Amino acid sequence: MQLVLVSGLSGSGKSIALRVLEDGGYYCVDNLPANLLMETVDFLAEAGHDRAAVSIDARSAALPTLPEHIAELRRRGVDCRVLYLEANAATLLRRFSETRRRHPLAGAGQTLAEAIERERAMLAGIATLGQRIDTSDLQPRVLQNWIRDLLGLGAGTLTILFESFSYKDGVPQDADWVLDCRMLANPHYDPQLRPFTGCDAPVIEYLQGEAAVQRWLEDVRGLLRRWLPEIVRENRTHVTVAIGCTGGRHRSVYLAEELAKAFRGDWRVLVRHRALAREAEP
Repeated sequence: MQLVLVSGLSGSGKSIALRVLEDGGYYCVDNLPANLLMETVDFLAEAGHDRAAVSIDARSAALPTLPEHIAELRRRGVDCRVLYLEANAATLLRRFSETRRRHPLAGAGQTLAEAIERERAMLAGIATLGQRIDTSDLQPRVLQNWIRDLLGLGAGTLTILFESFSYKDGVPQDADWVLDCRMLANPHYDPQLRPFTGCDAPVIEYLQGEAAVQRWLEDVRGLLRRWLPEIVRENRTHVTVAIGCTGGRHRSVYLAEELAKAFRGDWRVLVRHRALAREAEP
């Protein structure tokens, strides 16, 4: 089991870190008391979760026992990593002022600055247990990218939907990228191929023999390989690539299937054929 334990100062970005981990496929638990860590890990393992993230901060009960729990988990073979987020006092004061949120340790007779320093002292024993990130000068998007890089979450976090459609029915509203393939040879005009679709062997063989079709595929594969990693770094988790032809039965279907094959090993890939699905409706 892989476990990422997120801790650090309030206002330093722990919520951002948990969202990144959740988007990366981790089961996330926020603000867990430290004395429940072992039972929680056992429960998640029994439930079949092989990747989990837990946030434990200064509000947690039994905080001094956390280093012992981490050592025990590692002895059990759990791949436990600690991510500690911090920021300087001036930055934390500004962030709490901008959000107008109450510091979790703020109480009667204690200023915000005093609560921040009290929390820093309480977490001093946790800060040395893992990777420390000073978020003082980091924008949220930069912090998200840093966490992805640190934990190796860049690959596999994007779901790509390759969707074929017919221009006669209009461009899909959920499309991020729209690619037109109507300039390519159309199997519809061959009476022997017309009854088939882009998923059938006769149409596939026909389009594989068309040089322009293969150039189109080569160009689009190169475009996507160049820019999909940049889309991931912009914190996108889903991208829909819509490929359109006149009827949505032959060329666009074939091309969507071929693109899905090309990227299935690198990303989570889905394929949908809008026109064919409409034909299948009762």
